[in-house]
Amino acid sequence: MARVVVEVMPKPEILDPQGKAVTGALKRLGFSGLSVRQGKRFEIEIEGEITPERIEQATKAADSLLANTTIENYVVRVDG
Repeated sequence: MARVVVEVMPKPEILDPQGKAVTGALKRLGFSGLSVRQGKRFEIEIEGEITPERIEQATKAADSLLANTTIENYVVRVDG
């Protein structure tokens, strides 16, 4: 079984309150100079071989359901 990973991140111009909260918590814990943006990771198990058609299928899933393309960017990649 093969795996495709979809990584979703807020677009750079979009505010990221969760990332800001994590950045603030890290600073309070003594980790200075770090800035965090929080995203999502989806792992899609694919039966059989990974073909361009299967990657296209995962890309369509990301575009239509996994990411809100108005405010998020995504990357689809084969894992391993």
